[in-house]
Amino acid sequence: MNIFLKPLLKGICFLGLLPFIYGQSNHSYWQQHVDYKMEVDFNVENFQYEGTQELTYTNNSPDEINKVYFHMYFNAFQPGSEMDIRLQNIADPDRRMFVDGQSRIANLKPEEIGYLRASSLKQEGIELDFSLEGTVLVAKLVKPIPSGGETTFEMKFNGQVPLQIRRSGRDSAEGVALSMVQWYPKLAEYDFEGWHADPYIGREFHGVWGDFDVKLTLDKTYVVGASGYLQNPDEIGHGYETSGKAPKKVRGKTLTWHFKAPNVHDFMWAADPEYIHDTLEMTDGPTLHFFYKNKPELLENWKNLQPKTADAMNFFNNNVGPYPYEQYSVIQGGDGGMEYAMGTLITGDRKFPSLVGVMVHELAHSWFQHVLATNELKHSWMDEGFTSFISNLCMNEVMQQNKDNPFENSYASYYGLVLSGNEQPQSTHADRYALNSAYGIAAYSKGSIFLSQLGYVIGQEKLMESLRKYYADFKFKHPTPNDIIRTAEKVSDMELDWYLIDWTQTTNTIDYSIKSIVAEGDKTKITLERIGLMPMPMDILIVYEDDSRETFYAPLRMMHGEKTNPYNSLERTVLEDWPWAYPTYEFLIDKPLNTVKAVVLDPSQLMADIDFTNNVWQKAVE
Repeated sequence: MNIFLKPLLKGICFLGLLPFIYGQSNHSYWQQHVDYKMEVDFNVENFQYEGTQELTYTNNSPDEINKVYFHMYFNAFQPGSEMDIRLQNIADPDRRMFVDGQSRIANLKPEEIGYLRASSLKQEGIELDFSLEGTVLVAKLVKPIPSGGETTFEMKFNGQVPLQIRRSGRDSAEGVALSMVQWYPKLAEYDFEGWHADPYIGREFHGVWGDFDVKLTLDKTYVVGASGYLQNPDEIGHGYETSGKAPKKVRGKTLTWHFKAPNVHDFMWAADPEYIHDTLEMTDGPTLHFFYKNKPELLENWKNLQPKTADAMNFFNNNVGPYPYEQYSVIQGGDGGMEYAMGTLITGDRKFPSLVGVMVHELAHSWFQHVLATNELKHSWMDEGFTSFISNLCMNEVMQQNKDNPFENSYASYYGLVLSGNEQPQSTHADRYALNSAYGIAAYSKGSIFLSQLGYVIGQEKLMESLRKYYADFKFKHPTPNDIIRTAEKVSDMELDWYLIDWTQTTNTIDYSIKSIVAEGDKTKITLERIGLMPMPMDILIVYEDDSRETFYAPLRMMHGEKTNPYNSLERTVLEDWPWAYPTYEFLIDKPLNTVKAVVLDPSQLMADIDFTNNVWQKAVE
């Protein structure tokens, strides 16, 4: 930050957080529904499993459906898969998957690969013809599903868990035995845009809302954490049993874990014989479950993580909306951090601030993806960006970071991407970014700025009100970019389509400058200039020689509205609207030039102006 700005910004806080506000969507909408019943037998010796799946599919669309697609994600972990080939050809491969100049997938042995195969698929008892195309199974129906109709599929499937390379897998770097995500045949989503049967190449996911009823049979020494509610806790034990009751003794070598997960769009589980299982009952919230390896170096951090998780849960409940389930699990596993329904997998051998940080980010995904279920492949910035925004605010509070701008790293990353020349529009499909780094900054950093900068446009209180209304209106749905911007329009009473278009569908940049400041009699004329293509309204701070201050506000004409004064302690003058097509804008202040000490555009620095050097004018020191 320019050192001149620090005293100017002192005492100006970013935002005040408001209580939850309920709302109700009033536009027509439909989405599909699917219920899963699965029984799976797992062999921990060879990491292979067999299962049956009964799937009831309800077609709420206006269309007749004559074929279906299933995601068979584990097939990505085979030499020559699309994931493997993309990994070998992208200029900046993921370092978790690309070691010593080689793809880890390319070198997998037959007993190390992942696979997921269907041996039988029936529709209402009738065998279907189907084909496996990499990570997607395609089946033509013998009986089309009419609009409003329902059908049942029965599948027999078998799989092998790959070595842990990306998200899923066995024997992770931290010694976790099983990270079981993207592990079952998952029906692809069909929505107003049609089917979303995307291959698994490396990015995010999209799923159908429904209920899961899952029975897992495996070695009884393994402790399991999963998406759903355990239905037989007193039989299982392992920390699930009713307080004060000893678990039932089970003969044989295996236990069958029965989970139910209502109204979710995915199901994950993880298991390890060395898991410690702790629980924390929140006063006004869900039961928190923690699963982590029984290693002395982990114990203190994972114990201290538990109250921080409760703090973060309360923060999100208050500032986005109530968490809708009665359980949430933080599970050591995977290869970093990845969110799933009712829980997350995170790597656990971290310094404490990092452990809290990854927990907070993945927990935030329970709102921005697992309740507000955007299509991550098409709109990853709504998922990762919104999560980054709210988790940065949360970390600032629960870890007492006291940052004036908790989003400063997001802005710095975005500026670096712009300067690199590698930026692509946020509307780019997640798998189609030329560089992993460009995807990461577009999704996480620029996605976060979408909200923090929207707060600059409409006001911070209106931003937080918009988030709460967005959650209330679109929870348990598949919201699109138009839904968040229309919500903000309704709350702010401004027109904001220009903001959505320029920020997410183009690489237009923001660059405004103070072109000149000159005397005009006993007044001062200030001329501003728009250099970049993206329009924005202007906050202008004037500092006088006596250290008094005031602000001026030039609304953007195409907004057809204006925000309230963001700096309550300073007098503000609202100027005439600035029409975007005019490259320059002039206004007068009723004080002579010799009384003006400094002029600053956007003192909050929440406007992502790519050249801040021309946003500050200071009187020359004589």
